[in-house]
Amino acid sequence: MNFTSAKVLSNIEISDGVYRLILMGQFQGKPGQFYMLRAWEEEPILSRPISIENVDDKSITFLYQVVGKGTKILSKLKAKGELNIQGPLGNTFPVEQLSGKVGIITGGIGIAPMELVVKSLKVDSIDFHCGFRNKSYLINEIMEHVTKVYISTETGSEGYKGYVTDLFKPENYDVVLCCGPEVMMNKVIKMCKDKNVTSYVSMEKHMACGVGACLVCTCKTIDGNKRTCKDGPIFLGSEVMIDA
Repeated sequence: MNFTSAKVLSNIEISDGVYRLILMGQFQGKPGQFYMLRAWEEEPILSRPISIENVDDKSITFLYQVVGKGTKILSKLKAKGELNIQGPLGNTFPVEQLSGKVGIITGGIGIAPMELVVKSLKVDSIDFHCGFRNKSYLINEIMEHVTKVYISTETGSEGYKGYVTDLFKPENYDVVLCCGPEVMMNKVIKMCKDKNVTSYVSMEKHMACGVGACLVCTCKTIDGNKRTCKDGPIFLGSEVMIDA
């Protein structure tokens, strides 16, 4: 799959170091998938894998956090600017197969793929648990599609003061979907196992090719190493082995 050129509609900082990038055009994408983004010629060498926040017949939206040179360059893009993208890549959350009560739990920028997830789910209820360091974002877009929202911040500036896992009770749900820091996801996986609840996690790794050829993004599973970009990024929680 080759890179194609895309034009920027907007690229706005919605929280400290967190940007929403909207590209004009008709794009494909399902809940949990990602694109490889590149707005530079030679350096940095690797493109950046960014989850799809939302997609419709006129545009595609990405949410990303500035953490290094590549995302810093992305943050400088202006309306009508251009970048190269490749995708959609990876597998998806099995939204069409889920039913009953769904619990979603995210940490920080892990909230990024969940807007498209909640818009795609057709279940009895969705409780959304989201943790942030200091300030929440993307909540307005999420709220109209879920039953209840639980917010936590480490500083206590908003919602519950502490970790989002403190608010989470997996036994209340038929299935759990999770995306965030590996430490958080590891805890959620263990909590779900203890209550015999099925969980799905979206893994995040450094990627080089995005199509499974280079093996840079391998993650440990009970069936051996698997490629996060090709075999994932969505895995059953019971399958992955997180060193966290």
